[in-house]
Amino acid sequence: MKKKIIILGSTGSIGMTTIKIILKNKKIFDVILLTANKDYVKLLSQAKTLKCKNIIVFDKENFFKAKIINKNKNIKIFNNVKDFLKNQKNKVDYTMCAISGISGLEPLIDIIKITKNLAIANKESIICGWNLIQKKIVKYNVKFIPIDFEHFSIQSLIKNNKNMEIDTIFITASGGPFLKTPMTQFKNISAKKATKHPNWKMGKKISVDSSTLMNKVFEIIEAQRIFKLPISKFKILIHPKSYLHSIVKFHDGTSKLLIHDTSMMIPIFNSLFNDDSTKKLKTKKINLNIINNLNLSNVDLLRFPMVKILKMMPNNISLFETVLVSANDCLVDLFLNKKIKYQDIYKNLKKILRLSEFTKLKSSKPKNVLQIIHLSKYVALKTKSLCVM
Repeated sequence: MKKKIIILGSTGSIGMTTIKIILKNKKIFDVILLTANKDYVKLLSQAKTLKCKNIIVFDKENFFKAKIINKNKNIKIFNNVKDFLKNQKNKVDYTMCAISGISGLEPLIDIIKITKNLAIANKESIICGWNLIQKKIVKYNVKFIPIDFEHFSIQSLIKNNKNMEIDTIFITASGGPFLKTPMTQFKNISAKKATKHPNWKMGKKISVDSSTLMNKVFEIIEAQRIFKLPISKFKILIHPKSYLHSIVKFHDGTSKLLIHDTSMMIPIFNSLFNDDSTKKLKTKKINLNIINNLNLSNVDLLRFPMVKILKMMPNNISLFETVLVSANDCLVDLFLNKKIKYQDIYKNLKKILRLSEFTKLKSSKPKNVLQIIHLSKYVALKTKSLCVM
């Protein structure tokens, strides 16, 4: 019997990589739902290729456009997960959650009750709503699988160990496009330069987060949630080649590390086949040149002050994380639109996180998705009002 699959965010890079693996294993998988926010043309094309009978277009305007142009009577089009669930009673084997941003939290929460395995490639959902996700995971007996390189590698390294045996977990960062840029030039950094990553091509927002190391701040907060360890247990190391993804040092003096190519194929393949040793993924040979010159170094906090934000973060799950995510999102958008300078991202973020109306949220746990969404919108408005003259 084929494994039934759902892909939330199938038109993005993670979704398309998942589809690529599925197409190479058509006899094993049956995709029953694909989703996108706006790109209904690509979504309908994917549905046709995969013979998928259900799609969701979350954007209202594009949902109606998709309804108009769809000539395939076998494809049902929905506007949200809740409407799809009215027709879907049986559990599916696997769901990939690859919708970016806080907007991915609600559909993720809704889909949990009908899936057996849940793969999440959405930082914001885990950071802002992990207690809500975890509650549903436990309630519906769902297996959670992290997809980000760092969390996939950490899980691989510690799966046979207890938390009390772990001394330190190191995650690596490439250092982005400004690792060697003279500090005197930082005041002139443009959006074009900040979005040009030296190792791979990514979206503009994640590229800026990579350049400031905010993506690593997010990843450590995620890891703290997933692995139930204090933030102080995690450290960042600069590794320009992005070949080594994490190192775990144990209390017995031993350390383990995990290396692999910078291809999302690897964590996604492993999540889909769930330790099925009969399946093999064709990959490159081990790169001895890189291993012989890993070139690891500590983070220069003058160059990457964003890492200092971690000292402001609570170990408990709270609404303060939503403030962090939403304020950073807004500031990056302002920078990309030339409203603020590159160095203003950190300066303004620090100022916003110190506001008393937000610091008091460190003791408030999220109650529901709507509360997170409303707070996110308020933080964005507050950030714009404080940072744009």
